[in-house]
Order: sequence, then C-alpha cells, then structure tokens
Amino acid sequence: MYRTIGVLTGGGDAPGLNAVIRAVVKTAIGEYGMRVIGIEDSFEGLLSPTKTRELTAAHVRGLLPRGGTILGARNRGSFVEQGEDGTVGKHHDVFQEAIKNLEKLGIDALVVLGGEGSLAIAAEFDRQGVPVVGVPKTIDNDLACTELTFGFATALDIATEAIDRLHTTAESHDRVMILEVMGRHTGWIALHSGVAGGADVILIPEIPFSMESVASKIREREECGSQFSIMVVSEGAREISGQQIYQDKGDRQHAPRLGGVGFFCQHELEGLTGKEVRCVVLGHLQRGGRPNAFDRMLATNFGSCAVRALARGERDVMVALQAADIITVPLDEAVANLKTVPFTSQLIRTARDIGISFGATDEASYHMSLECV
Repeated sequence: MYRTIGVLTGGGDAPGLNAVIRAVVKTAIGEYGMRVIGIEDSFEGLLSPTKTRELTAAHVRGLLPRGGTILGARNRGSFVEQGEDGTVGKHHDVFQEAIKNLEKLGIDALVVLGGEGSLAIAAEFDRQGVPVVGVPKTIDNDLACTELTFGFATALDIATEAIDRLHTTAESHDRVMILEVMGRHTGWIALHSGVAGGADVILIPEIPFSMESVASKIREREECGSQFSIMVVSEGAREISGQQIYQDKGDRQHAPRLGGVGFFCQHELEGLTGKEVRCVVLGHLQRGGRPNAFDRMLATNFGSCAVRALARGERDVMVALQAADIITVPLDEAVANLKTVPFTSQLIRTARDIGISFGATDEASYHMSLECV
C-alpha cells in the first residue's frame, strides 16, 4: 500500500480531467487513507523548482462539471528531446531530476492522465522505478486497448450540434457547408459526428479522398433535388495524391499544427461545382467547457479504478474500458499504436449504406469490397 500518490494531467486538455482528479482524490483518501499530491503543469511540475500541492476532499469539491484541469496541462516539455534529424527520444537527465524530486516529495507512485504522448513518458517513469497507472484521455479516441477515452463523447456532442446548426444555413442559402474537426491521424470525431449529424460527405485520414469524387457526390445530390450539402472533414484528411495540410510546420520548440484542409476543400469545390461553399473550423471548442454526463461517469470510473489498481499492487498499466467493464492493460501496449478507424468498421459500413460519401476514388467498388469482408 502506498502512503502518498501523485496525480498529473498531460497533453491537451479534455472534458473530464477534473472529474478524474476528483475521483482519484476521493478514492485514495476515503478508501485507502493515502495522501494525494497534485503535480502542476504536467511532468514539468516535477522539475526544480517543483510545482505541487496537496489535494484533499475540500480541494476537489465542485469539480465534477468543470472543464479543463485545475492542475494545468502541457503537450510539449522537457522530457522529450528532438534531434536535428527529427527523431524523438527521452531526455535521461530530466527523468533523473524528476525521480529525485519525487523522492524528496515523498511520492510513492503516479496516476498519469494523458494520451499516447503523455502515457509514453509515464511508461518510462515506471521503467526507471516509479510505479505508474495511466488513465486514457484524448478527445480523438485514438488510444489502443480501450473502447473509449474520456473527452471523446463531449467533443462528439459539440461537433454534432455544430452540424445541426450548419444544416439550417446551408439549406436556407443552397450552400455547401464544410465543418473541419479535430483528428490528426484518426477520424473518430468526424465519422461519429458526421453520421449523427446527417452529413453527406465525411473525409477522414484513414481514407484518402479525391476532390472529383466529393464534387460528384454534390452534383448527384443536386440532380436529386437537394441544393445543399454538408461535409465533415478531419483536420488530418488528405487527398489520394497529396499530403496533410499544416497551419504551422513547427520547430524544435513547437509541435507542427494541422489545419486548413477545410478551406482547401472549399476552394476546390467552388471551382468544381460552381456552388457557394463555406468552411467552419471548430478547433478548440471541441476541447473546452463542461463534460457531458457520459464523460463525467467514465472519468469518475477511470479515476477510482486507477487508485484501486495501485492499491492492488499493479503498475505499468492503464485503466481501459472493454465490454462495459473497466480493466487494466499493459501501458506499453496502450501506447504502441494509435487506434485508427478500421476498413471494416461497422459505422463506415452503415454510413455507406445510407448514402454518405468518403470521397474515395471509386465508391461503388469500395462498397462492394465490404460485402466480401
């Protein structure tokens, strides 16, 4: 049994982070008599001078509906070093400094809330002797070994509401309306919100698209009497012969930032169809605000189960949702690969059945190939 555990939030913010912190604190103190130390600014708070504070039940009162994180988050930092050739590695000296500070603070184990980047750092801490349990956090829902990550359901609600609102103006003005949503390498948000919101075209990173195929779908709708169309585009979507589009290529201090594929599609479609096209980039609205009921429940469940895992003596694991149960999985397996939308996804099949285009070169052949799966 650990006497004192630390909790930190890494990566980008997501609805439900505070709900996890609340559950960790209440379970650790109420069930196991542990002390909980909150580490601020992600792993950076473990470097000298450290930034930490003890968390009690009073400190987490009222946190359940709050967005963001009371501990602060960082998606870049000192624990990863990038070489001149673009390779990324762990900064050994920084880990040693942080581990010494953990010893000074009396922290016996860590609960780390994060996506694949933060949990990869967490796994390195465990390899160097600090027991760790990870909690899967990302609105992209792209972590392996768990069916859902907290934050995804709220982001999905926000994206779906945006599509609903765009429908009315698209229909009123006979426009093509494009909604660009987050999804660097995976299209879960675009796929789910596109189906839920009644989109006509969904573009995701897993299925490279052809602008002519997208334009053909819009012309097809016009021939059937529908003078407007709705598109949902993941920020990481790309043409068959093209590359992902970046707002900022980044450098050694700053990560590259995707963005602009929606406006690219707007420009191309105006030329191909002659229609008025507008693009809305949802951006960080997907991350902010109050978590919905499902994310509050899932986050609370994850936080409590993470503490129970530590109390059982587990380490180097991540809590995960599988078949409605919370289990633990090896941390290295959870961060080994991103969970992308599979070719045989049931939702992909359903979307095609109801007439949604994914901009593939030959939609008919692609659809027929699913019959053989």
